[in-house]
Amino acid sequence: MTTKSPLAPKKFPKLPEISGISIAVGSCGISKKGRKDLMLAKLARGTVIAGVFTKSLAAAAPILWCKKALKSTRARAIVVNSGNANAFTGHIGELAVKKTVKTTAKIIGCRENHVFISSTGVIGEPLPVDKIVKMLPKLEKKTSEKAWRAAASTIMTTDTFPKGASIVTEIGGVTVTLNGIAKGSGMIAPNMGTMLGYVFTDAKIAQPVLQKALAAAVDKSFNSITVDSDTSTSDTVLLCATGKAKNQLITNFKDSRLKNFLSALEILMIDLAQQIVRDGEGAQKFIQISVTGAASKRAAKNIGLVIANSPLVKTAIAGEDANWGRIVMAVGKAGEKADRDSLNIKIGGVSITKNGGRNPDYEESVVTKHMQGKKIEIEVDVGIGRGKATVWTCDLTHGYIKINAEYRT
Repeated sequence: MTTKSPLAPKKFPKLPEISGISIAVGSCGISKKGRKDLMLAKLARGTVIAGVFTKSLAAAAPILWCKKALKSTRARAIVVNSGNANAFTGHIGELAVKKTVKTTAKIIGCRENHVFISSTGVIGEPLPVDKIVKMLPKLEKKTSEKAWRAAASTIMTTDTFPKGASIVTEIGGVTVTLNGIAKGSGMIAPNMGTMLGYVFTDAKIAQPVLQKALAAAVDKSFNSITVDSDTSTSDTVLLCATGKAKNQLITNFKDSRLKNFLSALEILMIDLAQQIVRDGEGAQKFIQISVTGAASKRAAKNIGLVIANSPLVKTAIAGEDANWGRIVMAVGKAGEKADRDSLNIKIGGVSITKNGGRNPDYEESVVTKHMQGKKIEIEVDVGIGRGKATVWTCDLTHGYIKINAEYRT
């Protein structure tokens, strides 16, 4: 683990207990130096689950299992190991998942397709599944409703700090709580990067509605971030609802009583997604890119991500160089409609372009001062339509190269 990111939150937030959720962590010997590397989350009977997974064509064995298990719409357990991604491990990897699922189902007392599995770490190495199987019964006996920070720490790989968020809202006047944990630092460009996210709530919501809610929130959160443009083989976001709250069951996504919950879910997941960017490998600056005036929301998001993924843009920001020409370049290569003479680029709120050229009133010294801060704000209006989107990324530094060059050593 490297030095804690300078963009990290001051402390891990307080996550309250959620009825129907208990967690335990332990060290089974997969990760180096004896750190905690295995998490078990036990879920109450009747818990419904929604999931969104990587679109990578090299998806890991746990992804294939979870997609299949999701058809059951129910969950009783989630098992996560760090230190090994169980990706590109062929039939051996699938057998490891089956063995983990079978053992977990037995100790929990549930159907196998109510068990969900995630793995994160090195790709291409066989997973020492016997170490997991041996540890699981011990974890089952010591689960706690308060082990949120421990869980967030256990699922980390190159992360420098644990990521968590909590929010309280209401459904039909009844209080409901949401807690979330996530991990991710490099290989981050989710397409539904290694990126894992788990959100839990006591709300009573039908599974089809929960699935729609998750998909909508993912689009504005985890699918709106990038660290290095690389989509992981293991990207997973799971949303579990125990139904222990006293609200009436929500069966329609358009039910007005769901409005506050949807807003809270989006806020929580954006918080987690931004924490991942703040922990980008080697990151020194957090970058927000807002695109307006695009032909559509999709076009705006694509332009934003092209800017965010540009090594030239990211290295200029790392060097605190107000080289706005690189943003123009990125807009041009995005392949979306843009009006050169209407293009308006702002950095730190300062207008840089006007009428197809540099704004005569532009003062670079003001933007340079903004570039020296920890949060960089870029605004781009492409002058075509009403489409808008916001994405988040970080700068690209020598630290990123060092971390990834030494990842396996």
